[in-house]
Amino acid sequence: MQAYRVGGSVRDQLLGLPVVDRDWVVVGATPQEMIDQGFRPVGKDFPVFLHPDTKEEYALARTERKTAPGYKGFAVHFAPGVTLEEDLARRDLTINAMALAQDGTLIDPFDGRRDLQDRVLRHVSESFAEDPVRILRLARFAARFDEFQVAPETMALMQRMTAAGEVDALVAERVWQELARGLQEAHPSRMIVVLRDCGALQVLLPELACAAAAGLSESSESSESSKLPESSEPALEQAWLAAVDRCASRRTALPVAYAVFLARAWWRLPLQEPPDQAPLQVSQRLRVPIDCRDLAALLAREAQSARRDGAASLLQSLAGLPAPQLLRMLERCDAWRRPARVDALL
Repeated sequence: MQAYRVGGSVRDQLLGLPVVDRDWVVVGATPQEMIDQGFRPVGKDFPVFLHPDTKEEYALARTERKTAPGYKGFAVHFAPGVTLEEDLARRDLTINAMALAQDGTLIDPFDGRRDLQDRVLRHVSESFAEDPVRILRLARFAARFDEFQVAPETMALMQRMTAAGEVDALVAERVWQELARGLQEAHPSRMIVVLRDCGALQVLLPELACAAAAGLSESSESSESSKLPESSEPALEQAWLAAVDRCASRRTALPVAYAVFLARAWWRLPLQEPPDQAPLQVSQRLRVPIDCRDLAALLAREAQSARRDGAASLLQSLAGLPAPQLLRMLERCDAWRRPARVDALL
C-alpha cells in the first residue's frame, strides 16, 4: 500500500503558493485494510477515508466510466490493482494531475509541470468531455490564475461539449457553487470570458450573454475611473467586466459581487421595463441564497430609478434627493431593521 499527495496541493506547491488542503490517493489497498489501520470511511460514492491523526482525506485509486449524460452518470471502479497513473488520468487538467510520493518524487505522466511553467490550462484526456462541471471548474481556474491561458484544443473541446448539450445537464446547485467561488477569485471577468467563448454562458445565463458577442475582450483592466459608457456596447461590456473585477479586488461580500455580476442583465434596459425581473429570474433558476437574490434585485430597482431621474449614477441621485424621497428610498431598503443593506447597496 502506497500513499501519494495529489491534485491542487501539488500544483500550488510547485507554483510557490500556500498549500491549504492536502488530498491523498492510496494505491494497492482495500477498504478493509484502510479501516484496519484506523482510517474512518466517509465517502458515499467511492471509498474516501479520514486519516486517524491529520484528518486529511485519503481516497483509494479509482477509474471512472461514463454511463449516462450529465455529471452524475459515472460508474466508479476501485481495486488494489488500479495504478496511480490510471487514477491521475481521470482528472480534469494536467496541472491537477500530478502526484508527490512520500519521498518527494514528482509523478507527472501528463506534463502538468510543463503546463504550469507555460501558464496553460489543458485537459488531460478526452474524458474531460464526460463531465460538464469541468467547464465551470476550468473557468474558475482561469479567474484564479490570471496569467494562464486556455489551450486551444481544450477550448475547442468545451465548445463541442456545449454543442452536444452537456451543459444543459448541469443542476442549479452545482452551477451556483462554482459561480459563487469564481466571483470571489482574483479576476472573475476571466471566468465570464471563458464561459462566453465556449458557449456555456449563453446556455446557463442567457440574460447576461444576450449582448456578450458584441465585444468581450480576453483582458479587462479594472480601474477606479471606469464609467458606464453611454452608447458603445463593447465599452459597456468592458465596464461590466471591470466592475466585477473591482469587487474581487476590494474583497466585497458575495451578495455585492453577485449584484454587480447581474447588472449586465438590466443595464441599458428601456426605462419602462422592470429592471429586477431578469435578476430575479436568474436567482430563482440558480437557487441562490436569499441575501444575494434580494440585493441584486434592490440594486437593479434603485439604479434604474436613478436613471429615470436623469442621474448618471445612483450615488449622484441620492446626493440630490429631497428628504422625503430619500426617506422613501431608505424604507424600500428596509434600512431601519437592516442598515447593512444600505451599506451593501452603496
